[in-house]
Amino acid sequence: MRMKFHEQLDELTDRLASMCRLAGDAVRAATEALVLADLPLAERVFDLNDQIEELRGPCEDLAMALLALQGPVARDLRQVVTGVHLVTDLSRMGGLVQHVAESVRRRHPEHVASGEAEELLSEMGRVAAELAGLAERVLRTHDPELAAEIGRRDDELDDLHRRLLTLIEDPSWTGTIPAAVDVTLLGRFYERFGDHAVVVGRRVIFLVTGEQMSP
Repeated sequence: MRMKFHEQLDELTDRLASMCRLAGDAVRAATEALVLADLPLAERVFDLNDQIEELRGPCEDLAMALLALQGPVARDLRQVVTGVHLVTDLSRMGGLVQHVAESVRRRHPEHVASGEAEELLSEMGRVAAELAGLAERVLRTHDPELAAEIGRRDDELDDLHRRLLTLIEDPSWTGTIPAAVDVTLLGRFYERFGDHAVVVGRRVIFLVTGEQMSP
């Protein structure tokens, strides 16, 4: 019985890591679509997000079955409950990237952003993809040190976000009001993506140690 439980737990972890990998693929595609004003790439993001959502239901069902049928305790219980929360975090990561792709599709064939704003958003996308990669590794290895690294790398994303806001708030910025709205929202989408990656790391630390990681 316990062997079956741990096999199912491994299956849940693998599916969660796959959701994270897809989120990373999606943010890379969305960022490239943003920089190139590439509509087919933007449409690929929607396909990737559909794949994330296709994994969500089976993950939730498996976690609920483990709770209902296996009666896990202590660390095993933490792992299942953590899995339930992670499904939501990873689904939201996919949703945020889809918002980026929606912006590209809405403004096509024009670029959503240009100049320094586009460069900062591109850099935010690069860091966001790296955070997703770290989060996937954390899910597969349950390495607390790697989980803590996500928080440190997210500081870089937050700094880029602040620079982006400073840019568009500067009186010398020549962008239009619609462009400022687009850039503000895009920055927020990337910043929130990073926040959810950080939460993934914190949940894994809780899973391994039973202790909450301070924000």
